[in-house]
Amino acid sequence: MPTKKKPQVTAPKKPTAAAAQARRHELLGTAAEVFAEQGYNATTVRTIADHAGMLAGSLYYHFDSKESMLEEILRTFLDELWDGYDTVLASGLGPRETLEALVIESFREIDRHRAAVAIYQKESKQLVAQDRFAFLADSQRRFEKAWLSTLERGVAEHVFRADLDVRLTYRFVRDTVWVAASWYRPGGQHSPEEIARQYLSMVLDGIAERE
Repeated sequence: MPTKKKPQVTAPKKPTAAAAQARRHELLGTAAEVFAEQGYNATTVRTIADHAGMLAGSLYYHFDSKESMLEEILRTFLDELWDGYDTVLASGLGPRETLEALVIESFREIDRHRAAVAIYQKESKQLVAQDRFAFLADSQRRFEKAWLSTLERGVAEHVFRADLDVRLTYRFVRDTVWVAASWYRPGGQHSPEEIARQYLSMVLDGIAERE
């Protein structure tokens, strides 16, 4: 009698590198939203997995801890921020144009990484004490230097007022730009560039009617 052939069992295909990277990016986006909403300390791996629609154990296939997820979220945001900032700072613009370009770039980053900006705002003071997140302090120093040097150059070149308190102005600009992450939602009525232009109009020209 002829023997029956055993059915062949095909091993499940491994996801392609592109698919795996896309899934990793998706999971980081989910984690960023959860961290921003619930706070880093209050968020568990299980919470992130629940929001991603997967088992907590499956999440460990992609990341070894929630710390590694947070680090990648913040590094990605800051790397992109500094790519934009460094391009602006190296472009040879005047001080006012540099300030305008930095503000526009900041709003673009809020559009791309709103949740990461919110995490940075809420958690950085606590995180910088950990060696793993020392890069946050380095970025803060670079950030302060970039803005202060632009303002100081503007005063020296008589583009900004001679009596301008550059450090106070820096703090005002910094805080009022980045607090936008608390209310901004990508895909809204206004583009990040439009919001930046409105913001710059208020900062540089004021809101009072001109006589």
